[in-house]
Amino acid sequence: MKRILLTCTDLMTIQFMVPHIRYLAENGFSVDLACSVVGNRLEDVKNAVGNVAKIHTLRLVRSPFSPVNLKGYGDLKKILAENEYDIIWTNEPVMGVMTRLAARKVRKKGTKVLYMAHGFHFFKGAPLLSWLMWAPTEIIMSHFNDILVTINWEDYNWAKKHTHTAVIKHIDGIGVDFSEREGVISREEKRTQLGIAPDDILVLSVGELQKRKNHQVIIEAIAKLKNDKIKYIICGQGVLENHLKALVTKNNLQNQVFFLGYRQDIPEIMGACDIFAHPSVREGLGLASLEAMASGLPLITSNVQGVPDYVKNGVTGYMCAPKDIEAFARNMNTLVNDKNLRKKIGTNNIDFVQKYRVEVIEPVIKSILDESLSAKETVKVN
Repeated sequence: MKRILLTCTDLMTIQFMVPHIRYLAENGFSVDLACSVVGNRLEDVKNAVGNVAKIHTLRLVRSPFSPVNLKGYGDLKKILAENEYDIIWTNEPVMGVMTRLAARKVRKKGTKVLYMAHGFHFFKGAPLLSWLMWAPTEIIMSHFNDILVTINWEDYNWAKKHTHTAVIKHIDGIGVDFSEREGVISREEKRTQLGIAPDDILVLSVGELQKRKNHQVIIEAIAKLKNDKIKYIICGQGVLENHLKALVTKNNLQNQVFFLGYRQDIPEIMGACDIFAHPSVREGLGLASLEAMASGLPLITSNVQGVPDYVKNGVTGYMCAPKDIEAFARNMNTLVNDKNLRKKIGTNNIDFVQKYRVEVIEPVIKSILDESLSAKETVKVN
């Protein structure tokens, strides 16, 4: 049986990796998980993984400047010294750097290292500081992995041109779980629970209340439209909650914009909505948008990084520059005033999003791992 070590944070594990851990364990891999705790989700990870994988904890944080990461680096070296892995699959920037550095010795003995980039922190339109910090880091660190996997085409094209990894692959995201799409509650009943009238146009955003998610542009776009039939609900928590609520009050939108906090009934809420808004200023792909597509919702999104991979203007939704309030308002108004267009785009989205299903992505990732392990060519180890 092939032995694999998967490294990522507890948040990424619970949000994306559990189906892949189970799939690999069922298909010829003995799986270990090295997990840093950044979101207090370790117990959830243990419950979700069960006896499928052995779990190691790491003293790593997301900040690249924290001295704590040196302890996490030591944790990784100890795990690798005590176990013989055929392949290591690492994720996320800081975790990816530390794992690849810690794996230098075992690579010389034949262990393969796969780094999956869930969206580089530098991209077209990103701040100069992001480019100065992370682009050189990824170029340098590409010497220390055997496979690089990207989940959007912008990252893939950049990696092909600038990095030194022997094998570079693109996949259609990390997988959308469609199993929860069929709600146990009707659209009408959910709207009643949410206090939304049958003839209201309900817009939804899902994501942390933080600068990157850019919720304020949707609030300001709604203010411009001056249509009290538009209702906007935001599911998520974060440091900008008070700031966003103040913006709502400033624009007299208290009866149109609602903050629902963290929710576990997102599929049901999506089933009650008419439009999904995803205005992020940075997005490797955007799982929430793909889930909304699976629910048959038309999209209004930003035009950054991985989003153009699945948003086609007038076909699956509409893209806008992240700060272009006028464009968001104009495109929202188009969808608000055309029920048939909303329905047509929603049908398109259900068809388009099929290739992103988790059961489609699982065997693709396994084939990349198998291909690396069975490769006859010797990759130069740096």
